[in-house]
Amino acid sequence: MRRDVEVVVIGAGQAGLSAAHHLARLGFAPGSGFVVLDADARPGGAWQHRWPSLTLARTHHVHDLPGLPFPPAGDDVPVADAVPAYFAAYERRFALPVHRPVRVTAVRRAGDGGFFVEASAGDWTARAVVNATGTWTRPFVPRYPGQELFAGRQLHPVDYRGAAEFAGQSVVVVGGGASAVQLLGEIAEVATTTWVTRRPPVWREEPFDPEAGRAAVALVADAVREGRSPGSVVGVTGLVVTPWVRAARDRGVLDRLPMFDRLTRDGVAWDDGRFVRADAVLWATGFRAALGHLAPLQLRGPGGGIRMDGTAVVGEPRVHLVGYGPSASTVGASRAGRAAAVELRRLLHPDADLSRTA
Repeated sequence: MRRDVEVVVIGAGQAGLSAAHHLARLGFAPGSGFVVLDADARPGGAWQHRWPSLTLARTHHVHDLPGLPFPPAGDDVPVADAVPAYFAAYERRFALPVHRPVRVTAVRRAGDGGFFVEASAGDWTARAVVNATGTWTRPFVPRYPGQELFAGRQLHPVDYRGAAEFAGQSVVVVGGGASAVQLLGEIAEVATTTWVTRRPPVWREEPFDPEAGRAAVALVADAVREGRSPGSVVGVTGLVVTPWVRAARDRGVLDRLPMFDRLTRDGVAWDDGRFVRADAVLWATGFRAALGHLAPLQLRGPGGGIRMDGTAVVGEPRVHLVGYGPSASTVGASRAGRAAAVELRRLLHPDADLSRTA
């Protein structure tokens, strides 16, 4: 049996909750006008899966969801505790119709211009879909020669639980993003570390102001408008030099080497003869958008990306991607959630007076 609804929101992270909030404000009835399907067993989105040592002081700013400020909390509180508690309070405050744990397996076109949403706890029919599944469930690890020969441990930040498990070891950290820098700094306190990146890191010494943020978002927005795979917003901003990062640089922890050419049984090697012994390789190499359930819609173009017009897929105005491309940040995700809700209100109820409800 399929249940009918106007809008299915897939994912209850920052973007999905923002979209749900604005759909309700714009007149979509919770439960019959829209539902939120979330694969996790509890509120919190990807934040609930972060490693315990990632505290509020060490993360990027957690932006407010619309209508409820993020409550004050100590800098030493793990984000895996603070943010899920905030999201849970938000769902209760606005009585959002979140169904969990519900994993969406496929979204298909229906004959009436709507969609069939196939899920682990039953199927839905919807006039529109807002996808807010983020990236956490799609960690990316590049293929390198010798990976199958390496006798040590290989892991991604999704597997990381703390530096203590590497005490006394030799660890190679791969990646030039913020997660790589943070984990490198932690692990270096208990282990011998080597940092390798494909390109030299770009350090941002000056404060990250709104103008720089807009410029970074614009670069990613250009990519999705043209149908190219979006890069990370954080990836084009450079690495912010916080006091913690500066201290790590002063200790020599952030002296990087160019990317190695292959793995061996007991380490990593370069074609110029250089070799570093390793007990573990941490691939802090990012994520890809978790969009596999949308594959039946065939949204990707020749460039591997999805052409977007704002939050809507070009040619599919009833499919919106929030927390994707230029909105893949906490502040961008909240704004994208509102944009998607407004566009769907105009599309599905064109005679409505948005000025009184938005």
